[in-house]
Amino acid sequence: MEKIQSKLKALAIGAKIRHIRQSKGLTLENVSARTGLSKGLISRIENEQVSPPIATLLKIASALTIDIAHFFSDQASAHRVTVVRGHEVSPSRSSMILEGKDAGYAYELLAFKKDDKHMEPFLVKFDIRKREEIPLQQHRGEEFLHLMEGRLEFFTKDETIVLEEGDSIYFDSGVPHGYRGIGKESPKALVVVYSP
Repeated sequence: MEKIQSKLKALAIGAKIRHIRQSKGLTLENVSARTGLSKGLISRIENEQVSPPIATLLKIASALTIDIAHFFSDQASAHRVTVVRGHEVSPSRSSMILEGKDAGYAYELLAFKKDDKHMEPFLVKFDIRKREEIPLQQHRGEEFLHLMEGRLEFFTKDETIVLEEGDSIYFDSGVPHGYRGIGKESPKALVVVYSP
C-alpha cells in the first residue's frame, strides 16, 4: 500500500486538479456543486490526502470539462492515432496505475496518451471483498466490462449479477453500482467507460 501511495504522490493528481480548477476560476464550492462531492473531500484530494477511485476522478474531470487523462500524463497527445505499448502500462510505471481506495480494485489506464477522448479503457484487478465493504459508485455515461479472469459480482441496490470468465456487461453508469471479487483468485477485467 505504501508503494501505491508513493506512486500516487508522484502523479501529483491533486495538484493538477487544483491548478486546473483555479485556472478556470472555479472554487471548491463550484466543483462540489457540479460533482455532488463534499468540499472537504475535494480539498483532501487536492492536498494528496485521499486517492480517489475512477468514479470520483470522472466526476471531477467532467466538472472541470477536461479528459481524465490529464490527471495521468504531462504529455497527453492530440494525435488522431496513439499507441500505448504493453511495457508502458506495466504496474511498475507510476504514471499508469492508481488504486481505488476503499473501492476494492486497482486499475491501469490503457489509453493514457490519447487526449480529448470520450471513452476511457482500463485494465482492472478486483479485490476479494465482502459486499458491505464495497461502496456503490455512480458517474455520468456508460460502462462496459469484459471479465478476463476469475469470478466477479456486479450489484446495484436492486440487482446482483455474478459474472464468470468470458462474460461481459454493459450498463448506464449513472445507476449506483459496485463490483467485488468472489471465489479464490482476484478477478481481472477490461473496462471501458464512456463519458459524454
